[in-house]
Amino acid sequence: MTEQVAAVVGGVIGGILLLVLIGIAAYYFWKKVYLQASYEELTSPSSPVEKSPGLQKPADGQSSSSVQPQNSRTRTVPFIVPPKFHKQAWIDMTNGEQIQEDSDLYVTPDSGPRSSFHSLAGAYQVGVINPELYKFPEDKSETDFPEGSIGRLWFSVEYEQDSEKLLVSLIKARKLQPPSASCSPFVKIYLLPDERRYLQSKIKRKNLNPQFEEDFVFQVSSNTLYRRTLKFCVYHVDKQKKHVLLGQVMFPLKNETLSGENKVVIWRDLEAETLEPPSEHGDIQFSLSYNDYLGRLTVVVLRARGLRVQNDKQAAGVFVQVSLMNHNQFIKSKRTSPVLGSSDPLYNETFSFKVDQIELDSASLSLSVIQNGAGNETCSLGRVVVGPFMYTRGKELEHWEEMVSKPKELVKRWHALAVST
Repeated sequence: MTEQVAAVVGGVIGGILLLVLIGIAAYYFWKKVYLQASYEELTSPSSPVEKSPGLQKPADGQSSSSVQPQNSRTRTVPFIVPPKFHKQAWIDMTNGEQIQEDSDLYVTPDSGPRSSFHSLAGAYQVGVINPELYKFPEDKSETDFPEGSIGRLWFSVEYEQDSEKLLVSLIKARKLQPPSASCSPFVKIYLLPDERRYLQSKIKRKNLNPQFEEDFVFQVSSNTLYRRTLKFCVYHVDKQKKHVLLGQVMFPLKNETLSGENKVVIWRDLEAETLEPPSEHGDIQFSLSYNDYLGRLTVVVLRARGLRVQNDKQAAGVFVQVSLMNHNQFIKSKRTSPVLGSSDPLYNETFSFKVDQIELDSASLSLSVIQNGAGNETCSLGRVVVGPFMYTRGKELEHWEEMVSKPKELVKRWHALAVST
């Protein structure tokens, strides 16, 4: 009984496979017959080719459009002559087709883009890549140095709010100006107002363009962070192992964005140490710039030094008030944020005033250093006025004239404070 069942099953399977094979064979046979019926059999030439002009000139009074090759086929597969072989001589064949005459190939020059019809006959250039569009902006910070430069320093600053850590990355310095031909620089980093403690980089032997790539960490509370200032002092170690100051950079943290995903690289030009002692009532440093196109006068209050802060008001803040005058008439006034209890405050604040170019001969700026007192009382620590010849002389006049002669450029100078009696 089992053998009979197996025989039946085997027969059924064999029959199914036979039917599948028959179906496949029938499909391929049908496909072959169908495709052959869709093409027209080409007529073979019955006589050799005779040379004659392929495109005969039309007879008088007959237009060229009426010239038709004889025995032309009515149903043929279209043939497109490639554009590079246009303007050729052709020979008529007995079946109406044309072939090219044996002669040197004439290649038409490529003259700009061709139509989509021509693109069927061959590839052609559709455009080129402009490499200028893919260039990164050129970094000129290592090539453009101001006249009298004593060097430039690159660094980055970041603050971690959770751990209250100030992360300082010292990157590099360029074009240092040591007193001798050889230079072995290093950098001390202070977090002012604390000048007793500092962090120091490694010494780079015999290198005017040192690459530091060192990281430093200061522990500082977020409450006091923006009242602090980073001070970078670049030193050179001479043959007697003495430390010679090459320049310094002051970087107030007050107006900086120190948190973010992308670390921003900052560069600053080195400033020489001021060897002159402070004036009797102190000095103030600020920059002036005038934009003649916008009619805008910009003042950057940088810092002051040697101020005679009142002893009983050490905790009071010291600020700078910037006033614009015209013909000795008050126009507008702006002031910095106060800095608490320091005789050498750092501000780094920018102010702008609207001043027409024709008013530069009659306008002036007054910068007053003021200390807050008890209640609403204030105490003037000194004042300086810069402007044209009508109001000033000496360094104050020179600063104003240099600003006018160098539009859109920041002109920075120190000025002695005077106390009016």
